[in-house]
Amino acid sequence: MGSKLIPAILSACVAIVSTNVARAAPQSVNPATMQPIATIDERYQSYNVEMAEVIGGNFWKPYGSLDAAARTTPAAPAGAIPQIGQGSAMFEPRPPVNLADPRLIKLAAALGPAYVRVSGTWANSAYFQNSDDAPLKTPPTGYQGVLTRREWAGVIGFTKVVDAKLVTSFSISAGVRDKDGRWTPREAQPLLAYTNSIGGQIAAAELFNEPTIAAMGGAPTGYDATSFARDIAAFRAFAKTAAPAMQIVGPGSVGEGVAVVPASVPKLKTEDLLSASPRPVFGVFSYHFYGAASMRCASMGAEMMTSEAAALSNDWLSRTDKVFAFYKALRDRFEPGRPIWVTETADAACGGNPWAPTFLDSFRYLDQLGRLARHGVKAVFHNTLASSEYGLIDQATMVPRPNYWAALLWRQLMGTTVLNAESSNADLRLYAHCMRGRPGGVTVLAINTSRTQAASLDLPSASTGYTLTARQLSDRTVQLNGQDLAVAANGDVPTLGGEPVPAGARELGPASITFLTFPDAPNKSCR
Repeated sequence: MGSKLIPAILSACVAIVSTNVARAAPQSVNPATMQPIATIDERYQSYNVEMAEVIGGNFWKPYGSLDAAARTTPAAPAGAIPQIGQGSAMFEPRPPVNLADPRLIKLAAALGPAYVRVSGTWANSAYFQNSDDAPLKTPPTGYQGVLTRREWAGVIGFTKVVDAKLVTSFSISAGVRDKDGRWTPREAQPLLAYTNSIGGQIAAAELFNEPTIAAMGGAPTGYDATSFARDIAAFRAFAKTAAPAMQIVGPGSVGEGVAVVPASVPKLKTEDLLSASPRPVFGVFSYHFYGAASMRCASMGAEMMTSEAAALSNDWLSRTDKVFAFYKALRDRFEPGRPIWVTETADAACGGNPWAPTFLDSFRYLDQLGRLARHGVKAVFHNTLASSEYGLIDQATMVPRPNYWAALLWRQLMGTTVLNAESSNADLRLYAHCMRGRPGGVTVLAINTSRTQAASLDLPSASTGYTLTARQLSDRTVQLNGQDLAVAANGDVPTLGGEPVPAGARELGPASITFLTFPDAPNKSCR
């Protein structure tokens, strides 16, 4: 054999071995025998519309108009507590969102039924102008924003036309405090009464947004765990009479389990909040989850940041499990048996990272839904529907982002019974639910997080496939089975159809997301 042939033969052998490694040992799945492990709410996949969007106000400035220096400029002077939406180049004024926009309504309705949470830090100090007079230009002393009847009626109308149940919170700022600093229903009472008078209903409420960083969110100076316990007791007593059907949700904590809050901000521990007397009691246990702070908040500390390169890594994706375990332990200790809701989540706090509107974040979005459903979390509220980089929809153009299409497929295909689906491939994440609307049917979600290697499934029967890909992971356009996804000019949402997939080996390309439906599995747990 000639010496020149040897390297060529060796090279060919290496190529064959590499190909076999990429496609070796297809992962077997058997939808018919998968066992149920949890159930989720029919409105499991839900979303937030920030109070700042409803009333207008400072919100996270888009990266396109964010001066590079603003990312490294401290959010507050040395020694001062930064206040969300105030005194920082990271924010810009936003007009109220038009919740009556026909295009927005069509896009949101396609995700229903859902919960819509109208809350956020701006709700902590909003004054409800309970009249039809011209809107106040300046809020009364003790408040930082004004919510008008017209704006709140817009929220109620929106929930009705998009098949959403309303979740909210109330003001806890100085304006609602009595002379002893105790919380009063000064704002909650008229807001609830007006809601009822126009045929609306608040399905559930957290007293206020993120008590673990109360000092950053408008709470009175010196607010502590005892203050929180006292406020919750007063709130429960009020709600028992004024809104007996309204679920009390809490504590709504954030910033524990992983670091996303700067060291300069005073923090309250959830353990202390729940240990204080009188012991807080909730009908639903809630927390917020962000795996990092966004690049917009780089001034808050490099240890709280993540990177685009890490967006498909197990370390990044598994933070969902880590923070869930932290809060579940507290739920089990203080509120055993209560359902868990994640009432706010996205790729990163501070409005999301620059890649949040791209296909790259769809892997986190769906993997997070899969993980939390497997843990038995009943509802997950994405932040936001249509604001900042982490919005499912671009607020300026009303164009759906890749995560919107991921959400739409989840809504269309994934039912409320969660099944056990396991993968032996570290890059292949498998989740399975009973198929929505098809007794006995099963949907398998397969997420290949490898940027370079294909994966393979061994399918026992024919199915229908829905594969999401993009030409580049940084694209804001996504393809379903190779075809670009887009809404019609009038905002109509297209029907998402699948393609036939025969039994046998099914290749899953690098960096791809595939839903496979088996309508005739048959799975006895799905009947």
